[in-house]
Amino acid sequence: MKSIKKVLSSRQMVVVVWVIGIMIVWEIGATIVAGTKRSPENVLPHLHQIVESIFSSNLVNGTQTAFQIVLSNAGITLLRAGLGFLIGAAVGFVLALLMNMFVPIEKIAFPYLMIIQMIPILGMAPIILAMTKDIDKSRIIIAAILTFYPVATNTLAGFKSVEREKHELMHSLAATRFEIYKKLLIPSCIPYLFTGLKISAPMAITASILVDTLQGGGGLGCMLSQSLKHAMTIYVFWQIVFFSAFVGILSYYLMSVIEKIVSPQMRVKR
Repeated sequence: MKSIKKVLSSRQMVVVVWVIGIMIVWEIGATIVAGTKRSPENVLPHLHQIVESIFSSNLVNGTQTAFQIVLSNAGITLLRAGLGFLIGAAVGFVLALLMNMFVPIEKIAFPYLMIIQMIPILGMAPIILAMTKDIDKSRIIIAAILTFYPVATNTLAGFKSVEREKHELMHSLAATRFEIYKKLLIPSCIPYLFTGLKISAPMAITASILVDTLQGGGGLGCMLSQSLKHAMTIYVFWQIVFFSAFVGILSYYLMSVIEKIVSPQMRVKR
């Protein structure tokens, strides 16, 4: 009985229950929509229809199936998001390091970080595009901006979380500032750094897709917009939705795996 209760109360079982619940609600909604003649055909297809569309050999644009369109455009979007994520993570970590080392930099930079974070991404996109005059560069910069704020703030919190007693111990051992950062502060901030990375990784992907819907230039968002306008089958839209959700979740768990490899004993307890 105890083992059964343990299984039923496990995180995996909670996830299974949620997934089943969402599937039931989805199928009920799809059935209602299918019976409503005013709704466009297949605007909310059944789950089995979406799965069937993945393996369908029907050509959507004359040369590619729905799934081939998704995969060919996914590479463009994920490349932009990945480059922006790496740049944003590096900039965020360096900025957090500088803010912790020099108080004036923190006082000057932190308000600007807050302001940048408060600007809607849809309002920021055309400004950055006008400045760069390049669609690919603008997408990378937007992904970097959304990445560096969570990384910078969480890493800075990690630096500041180190107890005073540990600082005093390092000073009593005549440690230099470089040694304090190398042996104490940077190892201590790693779990916080990965918290920021796990937050920003899905955000970078979502931002790249969202901006693609506005400005074109290829990518999942562009195909998403065309599908919504019925320029192609609605199944492209739903495949992109599920693919994006899967990649976003995968990016989160990828950061978790890397965190376990880098610092298995120092993860932030939740």
